[in-house]
This record gives sequence, structure tokens and C-alpha cells, in this order.
Amino acid sequence: MRFRLSPSSSDAGSSGFLSRLAGPVISRLMGRRRARPALAGGRLERELDDLNDAGAENLGAEEAPPEFAHETGSPTPGNGEEERRRARLSYPPQHDEGPENDHEGLLAIHNLAKSYKARRVVEDVSLHVARGEAVGLLGPNGAGKTTVFYMITGLVKPDKGVIALDGYDVTGLPMYRRARLGIGYLPQEASIFRGLSVEDNIRAVLEITQPDKRLREQELDALLEEFKLERLRHTPAIALSGGERRRCEIARALAGRPSFMLLDEPFAGIDPIAVGGIQDLVRHLKARGIGVLITDHSVRETLGLTDRAYIIYNGHVLTEGTPEEIVANPDVRRIYLGEDFRM
Repeated sequence: MRFRLSPSSSDAGSSGFLSRLAGPVISRLMGRRRARPALAGGRLERELDDLNDAGAENLGAEEAPPEFAHETGSPTPGNGEEERRRARLSYPPQHDEGPENDHEGLLAIHNLAKSYKARRVVEDVSLHVARGEAVGLLGPNGAGKTTVFYMITGLVKPDKGVIALDGYDVTGLPMYRRARLGIGYLPQEASIFRGLSVEDNIRAVLEITQPDKRLREQELDALLEEFKLERLRHTPAIALSGGERRRCEIARALAGRPSFMLLDEPFAGIDPIAVGGIQDLVRHLKARGIGVLITDHSVRETLGLTDRAYIIYNGHVLTEGTPEEIVANPDVRRIYLGEDFRM
């Protein structure tokens, strides 16, 4: 579904217009919420209380949020404590044998599988991303990496497997609820509200994440300054250049206070001179303590800015390791990189 907002000159700067138009759209993507505690674990527990009180365990990846309950039927209330107990996981054993709270700061995917009709495109894929690190998800065309990535974002529903954030199972939650819990997504395509100004694009998300108007405006000013958008704050988004639009999209994504950011094809269709800007973005996200998962066809650029990478081949994880380990792997060179590949 494509949303297009075209405010009149009299309404463009008003919060009433923003609430009437942008508010419902963002609410559907992220869900309305109360103020969140600063710590990731506390945030998850409080958000899961909200989700379970609303019967979130009955919502599938394609179902509507509670405010659109008439489209799918009213949810059935659930027991929050029981659901959290059942959601608490004890993996991945390969790298985490510590206490239960060691799962905090970890986005973990365990044994994901997906079939389209009779064709199995993903089989038993497991991976993890920690806060503050950048991880690549790479592989040949048709290997299944895009399907894996979209299952993590919530765009595709897995047939089996578990997606966990800080040890809590979020597999059954649709995309906007994952955003509430801290999984941000920056798509390849332009995702800005073209009819709104730069500041109203960012404010549309802040109105959901920050209930206090004074603090909301402070956060808005800080994001505009951080991404050098102050002089463009009143500019309609449709008038922005490609680089300016991307900075606005990033600022808006960070207004959702993500713990993890999923970048879909960030190097696609950009000039070589713009590669440095993407690299700066990833470094900036890592410095904020945000975990970054990148899928892209530009292998050299992706390996050049990630701490680790997973190579997907024929629907499975072929190997995982540092960029140096990936490049040195003979199987990866044979089926993906080529024998002459150099960083």
C-alpha cells in the first residue's frame, strides 16, 4: 500500500494536520505506546505487557493492529506473565551459555525455514547480531538471503523457526510491533512522506515515541542537528535531493529509538562518491550502540564495513566469520566471490 500525503499551505505546519494524517499511518506501522524505560530489557518487558494485554499472541504477521480490529476480529486478552515465560529462550548455544539476562542486546534467529509452494527457499538458517556491531547477510542471487532478511523484518512470515529480541520470541509479531520493540528497518526504496516537511516527517514518529511535547521538540531539534537538516526543517520532503532525503529517512528511523537497524540494499543504485556516506552511517549507528544487519549485492563494500558476515547458499548458512575469514574461505570463493576476488 502506498501512502501519499499532500498538505495544504494552511495546514502543513499544524500539529492537527499531522495527527490526522501522519499519525494513523505511523500508528499502524509502529503502534501507539506509552513512554519507555531507558533500559532495553525494561522496555521489552513493558512493551510485552502492552502487547499481551491487547492479545498480541493472536496477531499474525499479516494481521492488523488493535485500532483496526474490525478488519480481522477482536483479539483475545492473554496472560502477560505466562506469555513472557513461554517466550523466554535459551539459545544460541554456540556463543551464549551464560545466564538468562545475557540475551539482552541480542537479535537472534534460530532455524528459520520458508517454502513457496513445493520449493524450499530457506532451511534451518540461524544467525545473531549484537548491539553495537555490523553484520552482513550475503550470498548469490536466488540463495535465499533476501527471504531471510524479510522474515527478520516481518515482511515475510516464516514457516518455522524463531526470531528473538533480547531473549523474547517476536516471531509472531507483525512489522509495526517489532518496530515498537526496537527493530528498525530502512528500505532500499524512498520511504519518506513526500507531502510533509522534513521536521514533520520526523515529528510524526516522535509523537508516538515521546508523549511529552517539550521533550519531543528537544529530540526533534537534536536529530535535525545531528543529521545537518536544520536549514531544511521546513522544506517539503518532495523537494529534497537524494542525499538529503536519505538523511531525513535515517533521522526518522532513529526517532523510533531502535536497538537494531536492518538496512536493505544500502549500496544499490548509488554513485561511488556516495559509498562513503553509507559507511559513515553504519559507523554512526554502531557508535550509538545500535546493531546493524545489512543485505546487499555489493560484496566488497559490505565486507569493508561489517564486523562479521553470513554467506547464504542454497537456502542454508554456508559459513560465518570476519571479512578476512569470509574472503579466505575456499568454498565461498568457489561458489560466490570467485578466485580473483580481492578486498
